[in-house]
Amino acid sequence: MKLTLLSTFAASVICFACAVKSNTTASENLPRPIQLFNGKDISDWTPKIRLHEPGENYANTFRVEDGLLKVRYDGYDEFKQQYGHLAYNTPYSHYLLRIEYRFVGDQVKGGEGWAWRNSGAMLHGQDPKTMLRDQDFPISIEGQLLGGNGTDERTTSNLCTPGTNVVLNDKLFTPHCTSSTSKTYHGDQWVTAEFLVLGDSVIKHILDGEVVLEYSKPQIGGGNVENYDPKQKPDGTLLNKGFIHLQSESHPIDFRKVELYDLAPYKNDKTKLDEVIKKIQ
Repeated sequence: MKLTLLSTFAASVICFACAVKSNTTASENLPRPIQLFNGKDISDWTPKIRLHEPGENYANTFRVEDGLLKVRYDGYDEFKQQYGHLAYNTPYSHYLLRIEYRFVGDQVKGGEGWAWRNSGAMLHGQDPKTMLRDQDFPISIEGQLLGGNGTDERTTSNLCTPGTNVVLNDKLFTPHCTSSTSKTYHGDQWVTAEFLVLGDSVIKHILDGEVVLEYSKPQIGGGNVENYDPKQKPDGTLLNKGFIHLQSESHPIDFRKVELYDLAPYKNDKTKLDEVIKKIQ
């Protein structure tokens, strides 16, 4: 009887160890999320605000308070089209970006009507150090973030294209913006937006586990960006990597998470890439 119990116990220990080893191995095969926002400061980011030089955080527009990355305008008398962007200092090519955001408060005086509860995540963005003082937006693909007014429908995770074009439904798409198929997120609720970016091939906008917009072949071209250095805009060039920017367009917004899974190590193995993407979403 004692031998049987010992044998059973030993077998259980071995099975448990095998399970732990199996789970550990599975975890080790997955990329760990990189916390672009560290919850303490923006030392890993570079601000670029229109009418100001790269690196100047005019009026403390971008700040960290209470563990949140906040966009605020209490230092502005009036907005004066001082569109701002905060760029993470490392460029990426293949990744899953996950952002948790919420709109709060009132729009600053002078903000355009279309910019009410409007912000964005710029993908494959221009290096902020190459942006001219008066440039309004980085050449980039924008995952547009919008909030609802409590009554009307207003999709979020849309697409806008400052200085860029994409291929949508197998055709070159040259208008500035297009809507996703998302629902409307009203009030000050937290929203989680994901962007799957695979170099110069496919980009997907994802909300609540559902793809709400998909397009391909992001490339430099078109208009909707002003006062840029022409050398930074070789039209027709595919965008296969770039910087991630968070936007300030005149309405206060909070970010509590900005994390990224680097998928570049898997880009040459489609089967493995698809497996990893499925597991991290």
